[in-house]
Amino acid sequence: MPNTSLFVDFSKQSPKGIIVIYIRLLYILVKTTWFLLFLFIQRFSKFSEETLVYIYVGFALLLFFLLVRAYLIYKKFLFKIDDGHFVLKEGIIKKKNTSVSFDRIQNVNFKQNLIQQFIKVYEVSIETAGSNETEIAITALSYETAGALKKELSKAKPSSEIVKEIKEKPLLKINFKELLKVSLTENHLQNLMIFAVLVIGVLQQLKDVFKSLNKEDVIENYSAIDPSSVFNSLFVFAMLFFVLLIIGFLSSFVRVLLFHFNLTLFIKEDSLNISQGLLTKKSILLNKGKVQSVVISTNPIKKKLRISFVTFKQAVSGEIKTQKNKLIRIIGCKASQIKRIKDLLYVDSDLDSDKYVPNKYFIFRMYFRSSVGLLLINNVIMFLIQDLTLLWLNLLFLPLTILLIQLKYKKSFYQFNEELLLVGNGRIETHHTYLPFFKVQHIKMKQTVFQKRQDVVNLVLQTASGKITVPCIEKERALKLYNYILYKVESNKESWI
Repeated sequence: MPNTSLFVDFSKQSPKGIIVIYIRLLYILVKTTWFLLFLFIQRFSKFSEETLVYIYVGFALLLFFLLVRAYLIYKKFLFKIDDGHFVLKEGIIKKKNTSVSFDRIQNVNFKQNLIQQFIKVYEVSIETAGSNETEIAITALSYETAGALKKELSKAKPSSEIVKEIKEKPLLKINFKELLKVSLTENHLQNLMIFAVLVIGVLQQLKDVFKSLNKEDVIENYSAIDPSSVFNSLFVFAMLFFVLLIIGFLSSFVRVLLFHFNLTLFIKEDSLNISQGLLTKKSILLNKGKVQSVVISTNPIKKKLRISFVTFKQAVSGEIKTQKNKLIRIIGCKASQIKRIKDLLYVDSDLDSDKYVPNKYFIFRMYFRSSVGLLLINNVIMFLIQDLTLLWLNLLFLPLTILLIQLKYKKSFYQFNEELLLVGNGRIETHHTYLPFFKVQHIKMKQTVFQKRQDVVNLVLQTASGKITVPCIEKERALKLYNYILYKVESNKESWI
């Protein structure tokens, strides 16, 4: 087992890292120049033999250049531990030196894609609070070296020791059958739309290719469908709906399987150890002090199956794309498992106080905005599209809008105890956000002109993981909560990260 002396002097990755880096460079090349492949196929018959030779030689030289580049990246990538800092040197022509103190390190995670699994190396990613992306990624280390490095950076035992001590009693382990249940609760419509966009894109590209080969009629023969004959048949329409539903479910299942395969959660001292993934395996050691807020989500189907999703939010830079990268989600949690997680993260997670709901102005504002939106849609139909038959859609939109507004109002509330705030929201899904008061970095009361007439305000809590809004509170009550949160923040000595 390696020790810390391995990291006193500058070290390199495993030589196998050249393979990982080379394949990554090839992936970037294909991703950025894929359209050239279609152009090449389209004009293949027009190229002379001499031109093709030049193309093949140029392609071979490009592959060789990427191989040399991969080797130089590997050779110039050096790291060590020096006086409580992780120090990294990298760069071929443009040199870059990075030094990250241990107290800035938020997570040290293991990751393995298919290539890394095949050559038996691990990627160690080092995330810092507020960074736009993973600040450091060491793409190829042996398991022992990666575990020793993780021990030093996270102030914890190596992953091999953790798994050895607690593998007999995981808090949560999701098997294939439970993944199937979870996939039933996903947003199938969203997955179906993504699938439809991909299919349309592929068909368009295939059409261009066949057109260049004077075989455009091949695609048209398969795609030519008479709309009147299809939609006049109730049976065909029902079959189409059923097929689309199956596709939506299958796409949801594939996505859940890829991201959450073999999901295992352990609780160890003050941290959560999470491992999951099929094509890309990830192992995350999440220290409770790094968690800014926790969101527990459910929906009608999840309630029937008695499961919930738990999302841990960490410090981000404020950019939306960054927030997604900093989310860690645990699926298929039962009530007893959620309680264990809350007991780990919070001293007192029981909120026995009354639920405070938004002022009636909150639901009035939603009805007003929705009415304006529906009026605009109807005006567009009448004056621009000029198809009055579409106005029948109001029979669908109106009750659906009323239902969604009522659900949102019903699910909006807040509760708190001495240390913890709970904020509820959602429409179809129900989200409960738990936030310790001392994690609040900034708090303000926002009030529009219309809210001023009703003497209500929005309480906006800024944390390192983003904003949490408590809408339409009576001003007097909001002021008391505002002062109490300021008191808890200023009197607390714990670190928010």
